Amino acid sequence: MQVLSALRRAALLACITGVGAQLATSGQGQAQEPASPSILSGDLLYVSGQGAQDAQGQVPREPAAQIRQCLSKVKSIVEAAGLTMQHVVYVQVYLTDYSDEGPLNQGWKEFFPKSPPARSTIGVASLRGTPVEMTAVAVKDLSRKKPIVPPGYPSSSPLSPGIMVGDRLYLSGHLGRDINTGHIPQDPEAQVQLSIDRMRATLKIAGADIRNMVYMIPYFTDRVSRDVLNQVCAKNFDSANPPAWVPIHVIGLPSGANVEFTGVAVMDLAKRGTVRPKSVESSPTSSPCVLADNILYCSAQAGFKRSTQGGISASSLEAQTRQTMRNLRDSLAQVNMSFANVVATHVYLEDIRDAERFDRVYARYFTAGPPARTLLQPAAPATRAPDGKGEWSTLEEISIIAVK
Repeated sequence: MQVLSALRRAALLACITGVGAQLATSGQGQAQEPASPSILSGDLLYVSGQGAQDAQGQVPREPAAQIRQCLSKVKSIVEAAGLTMQHVVYVQVYLTDYSDEGPLNQGWKEFFPKSPPARSTIGVASLRGTPVEMTAVAVKDLSRKKPIVPPGYPSSSPLSPGIMVGDRLYLSGHLGRDINTGHIPQDPEAQVQLSIDRMRATLKIAGADIRNMVYMIPYFTDRVSRDVLNQVCAKNFDSANPPAWVPIHVIGLPSGANVEFTGVAVMDLAKRGTVRPKSVESSPTSSPCVLADNILYCSAQAGFKRSTQGGISASSLEAQTRQTMRNLRDSLAQVNMSFANVVATHVYLEDIRDAERFDRVYARYFTAGPPARTLLQPAAPATRAPDGKGEWSTLEEISIIAVK
């Protein structure tokens, strides 16, 4: 793994412009996250989640200005690495107000006038001091970037359904909603299947299928249960080698959809290997981690112990976070890696107000310097009380990307 000199330039830029810094939530002082503005590893640049705050910590009132501010900050970091916005291949956009994609699409066309990246758009309950946040991946060698568009995809769409980068395919969010008619099936199972079928159509154009998926993120609302999601996915996945899996319950999705699939695929199945440490449970829909050539993608992991059959016995955020990091460390060790190899993380908190407490534990594991990171609260807080088995609700989940 290489943390390039451009990272130091990006860090300097962060000090000057506020790039990479986020405001604390109401009632707290200003907080600095343990995250690098960007990490360059090999040919890929991983950009931390960028909010809508300006250099003074102020957030514009209008959604369009908020979007432009986020994109401007991503642009500053990408350019500090010697790249341009055309080099961006994948962006995840998190919105606390997801009712209107108009301002987002308008900003998208402004910053990506040609060959736009793949994009997933997600409605979340809360972010850290910002109503919108974006994280990104860019490629150094622009000649390796190739849009993938299945037949019938609307030419007016501001994003690319998929972006191929060499042997790797980044997939936009594929909603459980007909892309041309806007129809959403009434049956939740049909919605999940439609989302998978749309994703499969993009994979097919690239010469791949669901088997090629190495990292899959299904976002789902209250209208699609986790059981339904698992049941439909189990019918579509290779149970012996499912992808790394990050199912996230969110408050909403664009255009009234209730499920969205996004993720990464690798074209050469010979380069795809499942990683199963003894301390982490596998399932028909999820591998603990998948190694795609030299990049390790790990499922979202929480503070469970194998001895509790997946249950969480710790009641505090700190104890759960320590256990989660131990679980991730076991996965890394399985392929002779450590936290020093981690280039990007996604952190999902049950309550964003716990961010500073979480950071105090999380930061201890990255003594060589923190990776790029996105931190968010995807849904409403749960009731914090043990169930009939004495198990507690999940207060945090973490997924990671690491590079040998």
